[in-house]
This record gives sequence, C-alpha cells and structure tokens, in this order.
Amino acid sequence: MVKKNFSVGVLIATYNWPEALEIIFLSILRQTHMPDEILIADDGSRMDTERLINKYRSILNIPIKHAWHEDLGFRKGIILNKAVKLSSSDYIIEIDGDIVLHRKFIEDHIEQAKKGHFVQGARAMIGEATTQQILKTKQISLGFFTKGLKSRFNALRFPALSFAVTANPYSSDNTKACNLAFWRKDYIAINGYNNLFFGWGSEDCEFAARLINAGVRKKRLKLAAVCFHLHHEYHSKAQITVNEQRYSDTLNNKVVFCLDGYAEV
Repeated sequence: MVKKNFSVGVLIATYNWPEALEIIFLSILRQTHMPDEILIADDGSRMDTERLINKYRSILNIPIKHAWHEDLGFRKGIILNKAVKLSSSDYIIEIDGDIVLHRKFIEDHIEQAKKGHFVQGARAMIGEATTQQILKTKQISLGFFTKGLKSRFNALRFPALSFAVTANPYSSDNTKACNLAFWRKDYIAINGYNNLFFGWGSEDCEFAARLINAGVRKKRLKLAAVCFHLHHEYHSKAQITVNEQRYSDTLNNKVVFCLDGYAEV
C-alpha cells in the first residue's frame, strides 16, 4: 500500500443506472488502497439507486455520502458541487457512474498526485456485448486481453513508464471527468463546476480551463490508474452549442472563478 499524508475521496456521478453503480462498488471493494470516503453525485435517480447505496454502506467500512436532487434534466455540474460540499477529503478522484476500476486505480492516483496539478486519466471502452456480460455476471477482473475492448492501449498498466506519456499542461481540451483527479482546495478556489451548464457537453473542459487559468497545471496520466468504461447510449447534444460557447468564453476571457458554482449550491 502506498503511503500518503492526505485523505482521498472518490466522487461518482450517477443517474438511474444502479446496475453500473454496483459494478463500481464491487471494483472499489477490490482496491489495494481504499478511499477515505465515497461521494455520490446523483442527478435525480429513482429509489433503487438509494437502496443500492444503503446496501453498500453496510458492506464498505468507509463513509458513503449521497447528494441527490430532483430530476430536472442533465444538471451534472450542480450535483457534483453538492457532493463535493459533503466531502472532507484533501484529494478527490472523479469518475463517471459507469466505470470499472482496475484494482490499483486509487493506489496509482495517489502515487501521481502532485500539488499545483490536476490529473487527467484515460479509460478503455468496453463494447456493448461485453458490457452486458459484466452487468449480468458481475465479473470485473478486466485487463488488456479482455474481449470486446476498444482503445485497448488504455488498458495497459505499466506505471514505471507513465512518465513517457505527456500532454500540453495548459490545454483543457478533451478533458473527461470519467477519470479525473484534483485537490479540493483548488476546486473550491475556482468555485467548482459551473452550475449554468445544462445538458451534456463541455462542462468538464470548462472546469479544467478555470483550473489552468488559476495556475493549476494538467498532468496527463496513461499506463496507470487504469479503468474501463461500460457501453451506454450517448447523451442528448441539444445544448452542445450553448455549452461550447460558454467554454469558449472561459478560454477567451481567462475566467478563473465562475459566478454560479460550488458556493451557490
């Protein structure tokens, strides 16, 4: 187990897919380094999600904190802010609600954590047939040779070589919160996610842009903190134009602090 002098929370964004959320809980149970808390950002799920969370509260010997609000459409930024408000962790690892974690996922993130940086990890995509098999059997020992993987390179774990994969530390483009880690103090300093993002698209990039504008650098992470993304239908892109414009405004105006964010929920 890696030594650390900071506390770690896992932040999970979920919406009406308890079968996938259970896969996450099962993969957390297998971790070589357990988090200090689990934060569930629930964008309006039904009662079956709450029942599942209560079930794993009795199984996992760590706090599970559940933030929920009414289902009024895709309001991921708001519910993430509400979940982080429940947190007491110094460092937060954010994933989507349909991610299967490699058993050393949290350990690798702890190893890679660095002050003044946030970490953008990668994920291997799982095809539809393999996804259905995982949900049915709950067999989550996945790896490079698992059938039905896309972006298979992202399933490789060679942490000693992860330093060789780099990216522009000043670029927020292509930020994906399915595997993202940051310091909570940095999150609060920029007022967290922007609550004005409704519908899917660009909310992650805009968040990362404000971190970078505040002086926090992006650290690209591959060959470590491996995870696998279950197949699902894509979200509606009805708001993509508005969201992309909001992201563009943040970039062009070097915005650091959003006026409607973490402090306002």
